Amino acid sequence: MKFFDIPLNELVSKFGTPLYIYSEKALNTNILSFLSSFNVPKLQVCYAMKANSNLQILAIMKQNGIGVDCVSIGEMMTALKVGFSSEKLRFTPTFASNDGIIFAIKHDIQISIDSMQWLEWMLINHPETPVGLRINPSVMAGAYAKTSVGHSKAKFGIGIQYLDQILDMIVNQGLKVNGLHIHSGSDILESSQYMEAVEVLLRIAPNFEALEYLDLGSGFKVSYFEGDHATDMVELGKVISTRFNQFCKEYGRPLKLIFEPGKFLVSNAGYFLVTCTGIKENGGITFAGVDSGFNHLIRPMFYGAYHTIKNISNPDGELKTYDVVGNICETDTFASERQIPEIRVGDILAFENAGAYCFSMASPYNSRPRPAEALIMSDGHDRLIRKRETMEDIWHGQE
Repeated sequence: MKFFDIPLNELVSKFGTPLYIYSEKALNTNILSFLSSFNVPKLQVCYAMKANSNLQILAIMKQNGIGVDCVSIGEMMTALKVGFSSEKLRFTPTFASNDGIIFAIKHDIQISIDSMQWLEWMLINHPETPVGLRINPSVMAGAYAKTSVGHSKAKFGIGIQYLDQILDMIVNQGLKVNGLHIHSGSDILESSQYMEAVEVLLRIAPNFEALEYLDLGSGFKVSYFEGDHATDMVELGKVISTRFNQFCKEYGRPLKLIFEPGKFLVSNAGYFLVTCTGIKENGGITFAGVDSGFNHLIRPMFYGAYHTIKNISNPDGELKTYDVVGNICETDTFASERQIPEIRVGDILAFENAGAYCFSMASPYNSRPRPAEALIMSDGHDRLIRKRETMEDIWHGQE
């Protein structure tokens, strides 16, 4: 099996398993596809780096003119280390700390505030600093309950019921609001569902006279298996562009349109490679165990996420039904009742769509070091972009 003209078995021989592999070509293709979907005067795409924060992935984003959406001091520091200018960065935390807000202000990074508490704090401590507002649109969107973050009971965003209070803070207390922001969920497929939240934002936006941007978040769906649907970005881009341009005309001037895609840019640009360590049957189930677990890839257990699994050592083998499981002393099932060409001990399995929220959510649970990461560059060469963690790394800092 090849991944952008590189045989995956060769990469395993070179770097071992467990191993994350990313393709620069795929990243560039995804970025170009996203950018070309919109026709607005001012467009800024800020990659949600929580999806994958490897320095080389960020460098590729920077080379393509993409900015970064950060949710912590560490992410802001990482983006600055890569060389992003402050105007390309956004800080969109939830339940932020004083240190995070102060760091963003010090480095001239746009802040998106998602609570009345922090608006009041900004008025008292930094009244001169313009802020963006993350609005809770009270819209249930996304494929999973855990990833729907714009509904009325979610912890994210400021509820619409505070609108009058916020406007009073602007008029009578001098609060400076320069942008509005929403993010309603992940794996949103239908444009109508996405636009429902957008319309909430557009309805309240005319109340704010000094806006510079509208940030529509992200949440676009990718395809996880053959025949699965993904967000039609060409169609959605036309719908959003038409509606946004109409709004700007009514507002009286062109605003910047911002998106914060993460998964959509990096998901299909990554594979996760593991080695089968054992086959056994219990209760009529054939288990294929591998040299990894939810400490390396937690999405199937945490979100119920689907990852296509291929046996790259025996791709033409007889199809058999397996539960693919990990080596953690917990229930860590990657896939249940999955038909895969016969798996033998030592075979290499490849998990697709491993570019987003995979390594970035990894841990050394069970004292198992985190995997290595490698990049297939556009010229076809490959290189290690993160060394495999060692026990010394895990012990570091302990006394």
